[in-house]
Amino acid sequence: MNLWIKNGMVVDPEKDKIQKRDIIIERGRVVKIVPHGEFKGDSYRGKTIDASGKYIIPGLIDMHVHLREPGYEYKETIETGSMAGVAGGFTALACMPNTDPVNDNSAVCRFILKRARESNLLHIYPIAAITKGQKGEVLTEFGDLKSAGAVGISDDGRPVTNSEVMRRAMEYAQYYDLKIISHCEDIALSSGGQINEGVVSTRIGLPGIPSQSEEIMVYRDIALSRLTGSPVHIAHVSTAESIELIKRAKEKGLPVTAETAPHYFTLDHSATENYDTNTKMNPPLRTPEDVDAIKRALAEDIIDVIATDHAPHSPLEKEVEFDRAEFGIIGLETALPLTLNLVRDGVLTLPKAIRKLSYNPAKILGIPGGVIKEGSPADISIIDLDYEYILKEEDIQSKSKNTPFLNKTLRGICLVTIVGGRVVWKRKI
Repeated sequence: MNLWIKNGMVVDPEKDKIQKRDIIIERGRVVKIVPHGEFKGDSYRGKTIDASGKYIIPGLIDMHVHLREPGYEYKETIETGSMAGVAGGFTALACMPNTDPVNDNSAVCRFILKRARESNLLHIYPIAAITKGQKGEVLTEFGDLKSAGAVGISDDGRPVTNSEVMRRAMEYAQYYDLKIISHCEDIALSSGGQINEGVVSTRIGLPGIPSQSEEIMVYRDIALSRLTGSPVHIAHVSTAESIELIKRAKEKGLPVTAETAPHYFTLDHSATENYDTNTKMNPPLRTPEDVDAIKRALAEDIIDVIATDHAPHSPLEKEVEFDRAEFGIIGLETALPLTLNLVRDGVLTLPKAIRKLSYNPAKILGIPGGVIKEGSPADISIIDLDYEYILKEEDIQSKSKNTPFLNKTLRGICLVTIVGGRVVWKRKI
C-alpha cells in the first residue's frame, strides 16, 4: 500500500526535533520525508492521510508486556493484546515469559510468533525465561531461544534470587547478545505484602512491601553487572533509592539501563486507600517523594524507558478482597496520555517522551524501529495531543479491564497506527 501523510508535525526522537513534513510510504517503507508543499503528488497513486494539527511519531515500542498466551487466554490473548497495542499507538510489543507453559524453550517461542503472525497487527518480540520454569535454579538454553526468536531474557514476575545463577546468566547472555531484563525483588522482604510499606499501609491495615525489597536486588544486579561486564536492564523502577543506585552505576560507566511505568509517575500509595484492587501492583505504588524522584530521573535520563508492564487480569482475580487480588494493571491504552502529562507539566519535551517510548526500547533490545527516516520500515502513529475523553470500559480493546484510570478523564490519543505501511488502527472521534 502507498500512503501520503501530509500536513503533520513529525517528531524525531533521535535528533530531538519537531518539523512540519510530508511522508511518502511505498511497499512498507518510508521513501520520502519532505517539507510540506514540496511533494506535489501530481502522479501519486495511493491513499492520503491529512494529519493537519496532529503529530506523527515513530510507532511506540513496549518492551514489557504480559500477553498471557499460552495458558491464560481468559485474561488476554496475543490478538487482543495486539489490538490494545495498536489502539495505544504501539507497533511492537516484547512479551514476558510467565505464561503456561513458561516460555523457557524454543517451541513456546515459536508458538508465540506463530500466533503473532496469525493476528497480523503488530510486531511481537518474545522475551524468554532466564531459568527453566522460572524457578531460579537451572538456566534455559539461551542459544536455542535466540534462534527461535527471543530478543531478551527475564524471569519477570519472579526474581532470580540465587546470585550465582544470575551471575552465570549474565555471562551466558552476553555471549548470545541477549538483554537481561531483571525483576528486582527480595521476596523474603516482600512476602505477604499488599501495598507500599508506610503511613498508608499502617493506616488502612494492609501488610506492606518495603522499598528495600526492590533496592537490595537493584544493588545486587548492578554489582553483578560490574563483575561480569554484562549489560542489565532494571524493570519497573519504583523508588528513589533505586534511582540513586542506577544513577551511580551510569556515572561509573556500567552498562545499566532502566525503565519505569506510567502508574509510577502518575499515582502514589494514597490511591490504595479505598481498597481498589486496580491499584494493586508489584512493585507497589510508592510515596509522593518516590513519584517526584521518578519524574526527575526521566528528565535527567537516569531512567531510559517508559514501559507499561501491561498485566491483564479477569474480574475473577480483581473483583475480590484486596489481599486475595492479583497484582497488576493493564496499560497499553493509557501509556500515551499519561506520558503526555509529563510533556504538559514540563518534565519532558515531546521528542524526549517519544524517545523513551520508542527509540530507546528499540536500541536496548536491538530491534528495528523508534525512528522515522527515509528507508526505514513504515511503523508510524499519528496522535492528537489535546483530545480529551473519559476512558470507558467499552472502549478498551484489551480483553481485561483492570485499570485505575477507568472512568477518568485522559488527554491525548492515538488516531492512526501504521505497521509496515499498513493502517491497522484508525480511531473514530
